[in-house]
Amino acid sequence: MKLASMPHGRDGRLVLVSRDLAWYTPADHLVPTLQAALDDWERHAPLLEALATELEHGAIPRERFHEREVAAPLPRAFQWADGSAYVNHVELVRKARGAELPDSFWHDPLMYQGGSDDLRGARDPITLAGEAWGCDMEAEICVVTDDVPQGTSAADALGHIRLVGLVNDVSLRNLIPGELAKGFGFVQSKPATHFSPVFVTPDELGEAWTGGRLNHVLAVDLNGQPFGRAEAGEECTFDFGTLIAHLAKTRRVGAGSIIGSGTVSNRDPDGSPGRPCSAGGRGYSCIAEQRMIEVIANGEAKTPFLRFGDLVRIDMRDAKGHTIFGAIEGEVVRA
Repeated sequence: MKLASMPHGRDGRLVLVSRDLAWYTPADHLVPTLQAALDDWERHAPLLEALATELEHGAIPRERFHEREVAAPLPRAFQWADGSAYVNHVELVRKARGAELPDSFWHDPLMYQGGSDDLRGARDPITLAGEAWGCDMEAEICVVTDDVPQGTSAADALGHIRLVGLVNDVSLRNLIPGELAKGFGFVQSKPATHFSPVFVTPDELGEAWTGGRLNHVLAVDLNGQPFGRAEAGEECTFDFGTLIAHLAKTRRVGAGSIIGSGTVSNRDPDGSPGRPCSAGGRGYSCIAEQRMIEVIANGEAKTPFLRFGDLVRIDMRDAKGHTIFGAIEGEVVRA
């Protein structure tokens, strides 16, 4: 199934979307919101699946689906926690601020809790008060869980994944060092997060979803030009089961919790940190990585962080070239 939320009240109105993202049909007569569906997934999922089948066959009334019209699938969530599945990214951004990478980071994932009360839709603008804050995109994958018991193992945690989607975890790079220096984590440096138009059930991904990893290219464009083409299934140090188990080690995780992968990141085949798309490489899923590569190669960073008017697009396509989740496409505007 592919699910989305039309703007309505605080939590949206649940709709089902066809596999080709061309059509949708209301589902709020079955369950009003996506959060309500997740709260009792075992009861609601079979009814939603039956409706999705009727939508695919054109057997029920339907309307044209437009990605620009939807809210975030979960306009607010009980939890948004972002992990560090791609340790290559963590290593590069820590180098950028002069911090070494402890060996434990390869065995025990990082994770932070972001704000979940204001989750932005795919076409919502990236609001920024000042360019000096160093605004950056971070293209990621996310999953949404049902209720996860405390102490759940990584293997069992995979069975609690109900939905998969894409994320732009916007970061204000120039605010991060000062916040982390206080020893208490991100707050101001992590503004509102943006999500793909639809979230999908894992079965929609077919063989590309294996072992809690998604094996497709994550495409990032900046102002219409390729910026990143990382393969999400490669160099994914921690699968989503491991990330969920990490979160659930000391507490229960509530239904509707969103867990991010962290910025998708690849090295070059020769083991080097990577090359820009313009140089024939896979590029990067955030600007900070490209800036770090520039420092390594030339002694200084040249690529600017996002400026007013810049347009960020994040998408993922299947083996046939069809978009899976719809695209996140946000313009940077003055708040």
